[in-house]
Amino acid sequence: MTPEEERDLREQLARLQQEHRDLDAAIVALQETPGSDVIQIQRLKRRKLVLRDRIAFIEDQLTPDIIA
Repeated sequence: MTPEEERDLREQLARLQQEHRDLDAAIVALQETPGSDVIQIQRLKRRKLVLRDRIAFIEDQLTPDIIA
């Protein structure tokens, strides 16, 4: 992996982590609101899970393989 590719992955990782935190805050705010839209909360949670998977994938790419 070239340094430029690694930099791009790290930038993408930072954006995804920020979006994940933002979704977490939005979910908490919606859950605390009386009469909030349950379907909307489920959609946000699903999006959060997709982001978590993508974050894990990028972190795996950035971590070098260690052969024991």
